[in-house]
Amino acid sequence: MSQASISEIAVQEIDEARLESDLQYRFEYLVEFIGFNEEDAAAIRASAELLAPLVPSLVDAVYVKLFSHDATKRHFLIRNSGYEGTLAKDLEALSLDDPQVQYRKQHLGRYLESLVTRDYDPKFVTYLDTVGAIHTPKAGSAQLEVPLVQMNALMGFVADAVIATIQGLQLDTITEAKTIRAFNKLLWIQNDLITRHYQA
Repeated sequence: MSQASISEIAVQEIDEARLESDLQYRFEYLVEFIGFNEEDAAAIRASAELLAPLVPSLVDAVYVKLFSHDATKRHFLIRNSGYEGTLAKDLEALSLDDPQVQYRKQHLGRYLESLVTRDYDPKFVTYLDTVGAIHTPKAGSAQLEVPLVQMNALMGFVADAVIATIQGLQLDTITEAKTIRAFNKLLWIQNDLITRHYQA
């Protein structure tokens, strides 16, 4: 790109303070900057019928990973928001069949289904933001505080699992590439709506 063409780029004015106070404004900024558009949304929705039956396997893979580290497994000894049943006493007693774990797996399944079926309207933006807040004392359980490094690790694992699942759908090359790029953009938006709740 020449120096002349660089100088001709239109510069958008962004209210940076509003990015921190106005969720919808922040979402619209992310969408525009990352380039998440209607074509991306359509690619994700088009994959819904193929991905939906695979959601239980995705959820299982996520929880096997969470249970493979004490740092992530320990959070299921704390009563999560909305769960009113019994709790395991310690990590050794905690299994993948634990009632609270099953409760959380249902929530993750609904979340993954929501990503591919819901409209990306203000209500859904609030939902994505709540996914971030619910893992901190700011929302849900006051005792639950998942460190940011664990949330980043989890999102990285989920993103890779989603991509691997898409690659196994036997889509044509162009559709596969569009679908992977669309999910990549959406998950980066989600990641921002998680990390913002960890700012001091």
